[in-house]
Amino acid sequence: MQSSLAIFQVVAVQADWHQFTGYLPITQEAYELTKEQGFYTTNPGTDVAVMQMTSTKPTANSKGIRFGNFLQSRDIINEQLEAVWAGKESAQTALDNAVKQGNEELRRFERTQK
Repeated sequence: MQSSLAIFQVVAVQADWHQFTGYLPITQEAYELTKEQGFYTTNPGTDVAVMQMTSTKPTANSKGIRFGNFLQSRDIINEQLEAVWAGKESAQTALDNAVKQGNEELRRFERTQK
C-alpha cells in the first residue's frame, strides 16, 4: 500500500506535468491540486480544455483511449519504419504492411474482448 506522501508526490508530478505542458491533467486529483495552487487563476483560460472534456457525463465510447493491443501495433509500425530506413522496403510497401498487420492485431484484440 502506498503512503499518503507517495500518492501526493505522484499527484504533484501529474499536476506539474499538466501545468508545464498544457496537456490535460491525467487525474482529477492533478486537476484539483492545480486549481488549489492557483494555476488557473494566474493563467486564465488554461482550464478551458478541462471544462470542455468534463462538461458531460462519460459514455462507453468516451471513457478514455480504447486502442486495443496498442503496444503491439506500435511495434508493427516501428518495425516497418526500420525496414524503410534500412532500405529493405519502399515507403508504400511498409505502409501497406503496417496497415495489414495492424488490422490483424486489432482483429485479435476484438476476438479476446467478446
